[in-house]
Amino acid sequence: MCLASVAVAQNHTPSPSANGFATLSAKADAARDADQLDAAVPLYKRALALRPSWAEGWWSLGTIYYDRNAYAKASFDFQKLIALQPENGTAQALFGLCEFELGHEKSALRHIQLGEKLGLQKNSDLWHVVLYHESVLLQRQGSFQSAQDTLEELCLQTGANDQAANVLGMAMLRLNLQNPPAADSADAPVVLRVGRAECLAGQKKYDEAKPLFEELVREYPKYPNIHYAFGLFLVQTRDVSEAVEQFKQEIQNRPDDVISRLRIAATDYKEDSAAGIPYAEEAVQIAPQQPFGHYLLGLLQLDVDNYGRAIPELELAQKGLPREARLYAALASAYSRAGRKQEAAKARAIFGRLNNEQAKGSAANARSSGEAGDARNPLKDSVSLPQ
Repeated sequence: MCLASVAVAQNHTPSPSANGFATLSAKADAARDADQLDAAVPLYKRALALRPSWAEGWWSLGTIYYDRNAYAKASFDFQKLIALQPENGTAQALFGLCEFELGHEKSALRHIQLGEKLGLQKNSDLWHVVLYHESVLLQRQGSFQSAQDTLEELCLQTGANDQAANVLGMAMLRLNLQNPPAADSADAPVVLRVGRAECLAGQKKYDEAKPLFEELVREYPKYPNIHYAFGLFLVQTRDVSEAVEQFKQEIQNRPDDVISRLRIAATDYKEDSAAGIPYAEEAVQIAPQQPFGHYLLGLLQLDVDNYGRAIPELELAQKGLPREARLYAALASAYSRAGRKQEAAKARAIFGRLNNEQAKGSAANARSSGEAGDARNPLKDSVSLPQ
């Protein structure tokens, strides 16, 4: 991605007395505009030595180094720019991209997402690069649902792309590999084909995607998470009963599978909560350390008015999800039904505070291109399923 066309608003207040700086900065910009970058770089450095507060100079120098794959030098320059303009979303995202290339993945994801939150310039190429790298980082850290959502947004914007499809396939199959399987490996065609099918789903081409998933589960019926991936797709298309069958098939293939049990239980919540309880109970037996399982089991028990069993499950969940607003709403309801009025009032107060905080955060985190929430969350208004 060439950054020469990415414009960033800068606060440039020239000083009439700074003739040396004015001459050097003008020469640097002229060399850059003439694509004489070898000449531009030392001129920018000399001008910035005279005026370190020249944000536009740090931007120009950083983009030159970025386009030349000199990521350590570009990272330094973008850090200088961020120090001057911390609200510059484009600079934050580009610093994150440099960090990605340098192997600093936690920092990279933090700055890329901060850049998105602050807002990027209206440059489609930059957006696509940012979305792709964000999805790679999410997939590598095991945030599969978030990676899936981000990649589907990218597919919607760019269409078919095997680079993105490989990462999307890994996310759907819950593989947190650093790189796609080798081209000559047995896993490579499965990962790519799952990603291609889901990329079509991201483009809302569900009729084209479904036969590809059906073909995959016929050809690879025992491949880990293949039925789970198909089930996720079917949830998108609102074919809930068939999605549940796919999740059940995944459990049959892998009896210790927790996530498919949680998907079934979440699908049954409010529809047939009694039917979902056994799956949630099995999930917490297999993975008692997973707070979402206790949360979901508590919600299901509460929905069938078994508040006595709901309360301990919700209290266990609260220890692992202390800032999940909806959990406190459920606790307040359960306490109230049990006649524990003081605890109910306290839970309602915490819900109100957290709900207000999260509402503000959601508005701030909305992408300038539209909301990017978890559309696949079966609980909709509650927390996402574990990644």
